[in-house]
Amino acid sequence: MEAVYALMDALLPFEWLSYTFMKNALLAMLLITPLFGLLGTMAVDNRMAFFSDALGHSALTGIAIGVVLGWENQMASMLLFGILWAVLITFVKQNSKTSADTIISVFSSTSVALGLIVLARGGAFARYSSVLVGDVLSVTADDLLALLATLVVTAVVWLVLFNPLMITSVNSPLARSRGIRSRLTEYSFTILVAVAVMVSIRWVGVMLINSLLILPAAAARNVARNAAAYTRLSVLIALTCGVCGLALSYYADTSAGAAVVLLCAAVYFVTLPLRRK
Repeated sequence: MEAVYALMDALLPFEWLSYTFMKNALLAMLLITPLFGLLGTMAVDNRMAFFSDALGHSALTGIAIGVVLGWENQMASMLLFGILWAVLITFVKQNSKTSADTIISVFSSTSVALGLIVLARGGAFARYSSVLVGDVLSVTADDLLALLATLVVTAVVWLVLFNPLMITSVNSPLARSRGIRSRLTEYSFTILVAVAVMVSIRWVGVMLINSLLILPAAAARNVARNAAAYTRLSVLIALTCGVCGLALSYYADTSAGAAVVLLCAAVYFVTLPLRRK
């Protein structure tokens, strides 16, 4: 990592990047924001705006399960439960006449309550409250490797799933008539979102994870004229707001995640009038 830090010092001689933890935070933003910018496009198209919110809330239950089982690695328990929860939500949604937002809300509420019941026993929840708001400044070199691996895997899977996901989101019966296994495609996408959310939750936070997934894609949809531009703009907006929000949080001495989300929201409201045109 020393070589990377040296290169950053040479190319980015800014005060806010003079600290190692800020360099790690910037690298994390460069990995997290494209990930969510990419996945957010399909989440918006498939009307799954609250899906990542439900998965974020399930992180509490994942941690709780790890505590009950005595697991030291919280990430393993969060990933396991997050994937299980994503599959279960998708299964119920596909086999029920209830609206998707109602199903997601039910699962979200259940996971929050279950996680709080376990973690709050004996007043111990304060030890886990950091997961609610996240802290990108706590990212380590090992964490960056995990984020890089997640981004690479997501990009590869995205290339394979993009066309099936796109046609499924537009017309599911048409997709099935073309030989596309729509249900398997949807399961694959939800699992991909679950992994991305759980890997990033410690640095983004339960309260902001859904905003980071949805806002860049929603803003991009206001101005994009085709699917390719939609994806590129979503990633670009997420990246720009991520870097600018991190710098802003340094000078304003405030939460980095909240600053990033507010910038994404600002871009959305600025582009909203352009949607009609």
